Amino acid sequence: MTRYILRRLLQAVPTIFGVVLITFVLFHVVGGSPAAMVLGQNADARSLEEFDEVRGYNKPLFFGRWTPTRALEEVDFRQAPPGVRRRWGLGGEGPLRLAESEALQIPLAFPLPKGGTWRVTVRGTGAGFPQSGKFFSTLWKKNDSSLRTWRQVVRPAEMAAEEVEAVLRPGFRAGSGGAEILQVCLERGTRHGFDSQLWAYIQRVARLDFGTSTSLNRPVLQLLKAGVGPSLALTVPILVIELVVSLTLALLCAYRRGSWLDRSLVAVCVALMSINYLVWIVFGQFVLAYTWGWFPVWGFESWRNLLLPVLIGVATGLGVNVRFYRTLLLEEMHKDYVRTAVAKGLGKGRVLFKHVLKNALGPVITNVALALPFLYTGSLLLESFFGIPGLGYLSLNAIHSSDVDVVRAVVLVGALLFTVTNVLADVAMAWVDPRVKLS
Repeated sequence: MTRYILRRLLQAVPTIFGVVLITFVLFHVVGGSPAAMVLGQNADARSLEEFDEVRGYNKPLFFGRWTPTRALEEVDFRQAPPGVRRRWGLGGEGPLRLAESEALQIPLAFPLPKGGTWRVTVRGTGAGFPQSGKFFSTLWKKNDSSLRTWRQVVRPAEMAAEEVEAVLRPGFRAGSGGAEILQVCLERGTRHGFDSQLWAYIQRVARLDFGTSTSLNRPVLQLLKAGVGPSLALTVPILVIELVVSLTLALLCAYRRGSWLDRSLVAVCVALMSINYLVWIVFGQFVLAYTWGWFPVWGFESWRNLLLPVLIGVATGLGVNVRFYRTLLLEEMHKDYVRTAVAKGLGKGRVLFKHVLKNALGPVITNVALALPFLYTGSLLLESFFGIPGLGYLSLNAIHSSDVDVVRAVVLVGALLFTVTNVLADVAMAWVDPRVKLS
């Protein structure tokens, strides 16, 4: 058994790495700029850059030696919109044409921060291209389309920010015959090729460092620790009560199959499945809590505050589980070993409770294992409507406030727990069912 558990844990390592990679892609690539989501689309470039600098979003996504900066967005003069051309002091359309000895001024959005390595890349053609500046080391090449590239690399490690800007301000100066500028971009150098957002993200996850909440200004790990207790206090009773009641009712249905009790319970289950979750919450809060005063409406002061949300959680999941477990038990009752046991003279109740229930535990364990990760994340609706400060309540507020670090941490930990519970489910299946081989 120990070797089997260790082997399953090792097999889960690639899955866990895949989960980390997928969450990174979802929140760093597909989700767009976290700085723009938090600060808004109208935030200035300097604020966005400072936000990215603090959280490491200004590094390359996967790998690379150079990364763009908001101090100067890459511009292609052949396709630049009017707003960009006005920022460069240009009019009209098409490439930027420089006369002989005319300089290309570089309009920085904000003063460059001290330290680091910067690279200005200018692409263009013409007899006067390239022409090196005083402080620049120049690299240029010519390809088949006669497009020349001139790179100016500035190393301001020993220079103040004002000196760096003084170097960049003269910009590119065309030589004899003039030049035609097609593209300009400013990039910031990284420490090495793998100094990227992905590598930094993997390191933080390994240290259980999920970042800092932008809305609450607290470490995300502290918020998770504070919210997991109320969430478990709500979801664990729901799971246990729902499992016991569902199995009991399913056994009664299977034991009295075809009777009025079986048909009545099935009808009640269908009715429970048909009622929307929000209807249960509104009915419980207005009728049971507000009108009749049986339960508290809001808060998390004592165990009494959990009675109504637990009751609603059990009621909403009871219909699906009873029908599912009833189907499992009825399917087992038509197998050969049941007919053999009945032919030997065993009573129907003994066959049902001693043999059928034991052999139907496999799907039950799988169903419970699928529900275990959601114990951690809590219930979004129940926690929000009843004021329970769990992870569901935290997640909903984080979504409303675009708190990327919190949402990402909840999704990542939930996915990792899902992987771990699958391993535990396999081990439990091998323990309860001797037909499952530990191989």
